[in-house]
This record gives sequence, C-alpha cells and structure tokens, in this order.
Amino acid sequence: SSGINAEYGGTLGVGGGFALGSKSARPSADVWVLWGDGSCAYSLAEVEPSSRLGLPFIAIIGNDGSWKQIERDQVKMLDSPVACRLDRSTPYHRVGEAYGAVGMLIPAEASVDEMRDTLLSAQEEYRKGRTVVVNVELGNSAFREGSISV
Repeated sequence: SSGINAEYGGTLGVGGGFALGSKSARPSADVWVLWGDGSCAYSLAEVEPSSRLGLPFIAIIGNDGSWKQIERDQVKMLDSPVACRLDRSTPYHRVGEAYGAVGMLIPAEASVDEMRDTLLSAQEEYRKGRTVVVNVELGNSAFREGSISV
C-alpha cells in the first residue's frame, strides 16, 4: 500500500490530478481519492479524462454540506459562516455520471451493511475498468476541531 500527500504544498484540488497520475504510473494499483464536498470542486472534472482514457479510480466524496474545517474557525473569528455553507443535496454521484463514471450514493441513514455493500459494488465496477464516484452523505462532526484552518 502507498499514498501521495501534497504535504506543505496544500491539499485542496490535488485529488483528481494525483489519481490520474497514480493510475498512469501504476496501472495495476487500486487508486482511491478521498474528497470532501468542498475540495472536490477543484478537480472533480478529472473524472472525465479518467473515464475517457481508461485510467479509473474510486472517488469517495464526504458530503457534509460545508467547508467545515474553514467554517469552524471563520465563525469564531468573524462571527459569520459566509461562503462556507454548501447545499447538502448536491448529487455528486450524478455529476460523476455526467463525466462518464458510475455514480453511487450512500445516504445518511444507510446502515453499516448498506455502506459496505455500496463500497463493494464500487470495487466491482472499478475492477471492470470503470471510474466510480460515491457520494457519502455525512452528518455534522467535530472533524479536526482545534486545528488552524484559515
């Protein structure tokens, strides 16, 4: 197992390009991208060349309807969540389909068994050479509470 991290160069927007580069460099490797619903906006379009060029990956999009990491500190400092709230109902799996991928949804109320089954289905499609976009609806969390993110 291996991975790529942007380290100090910043991480927003690198997922799609990193996935394409990883699959190009190691065609037999399983390639997964873990995006938040905010960060996927920077490179979700890379699903199209992934599908068209036969460089598949599995994209998991955690959809909590916000730039939560930024919002938490911004509200403390500026008393406003302006520009941090996203629409939870955005169908990222359908966006993936529009780009040629297989789209899947894990709704917030899904059981652990349903989540597992969806991810196993994603792996099956991936093994057929298809790019897969899984939209995972999340609740609110204290993810990275206390980190500095401005």
